[in-house]
Amino acid sequence: MVIARMVAGAGSALAMLTLSGCGMLWSCTDTTAERGEAGVRVDIVDESGRSVGVTAEVTGWRREPHPQVPADGDQIHFQIRFEGAGQGGEPAVDACAVDDKRVVLGCQTIHSLMDFGREGTYTGDEYLAVDRPERVDEVLLIPNDQSVHDRRTCEDDIKDGGGVHPPDMPSPGERL
Repeated sequence: MVIARMVAGAGSALAMLTLSGCGMLWSCTDTTAERGEAGVRVDIVDESGRSVGVTAEVTGWRREPHPQVPADGDQIHFQIRFEGAGQGGEPAVDACAVDDKRVVLGCQTIHSLMDFGREGTYTGDEYLAVDRPERVDEVLLIPNDQSVHDRRTCEDDIKDGGGVHPPDMPSPGERL
């Protein structure tokens, strides 16, 4: 009888630990959102592929030295516009310089909050350093929102990590 009560009590204690988040096994899973189609003008999407209500567009670009580090040689100086920003979320996109076959030469994340303009439309310019600026044929934007600040993974935090994460920034040599 005493053993039966101990077994029943142990089962209740295990159930309470599990329900309180102290269980030994977590069902933490990490997934990565599918990378959207790169373009000069994109509708920014969240991790589930839904539009965030902001459009980003590269409005022009040229090769020239950065004025603060001209000794570094040519970089890609491009202009970007975010329309619909400033209404809650401040999305960010990866901008990539590509060659004529859409092979990535270099990328960086551009945050709409960094650019200035009237409410709802932010415009600005950025410099992108690439190894071979003379090969750049176009500057493309990846539509996936990169502004997510809390990117804890299961490896970082098995209890609170996990979920769908934005795709990684394209690496040089990848084709868009």
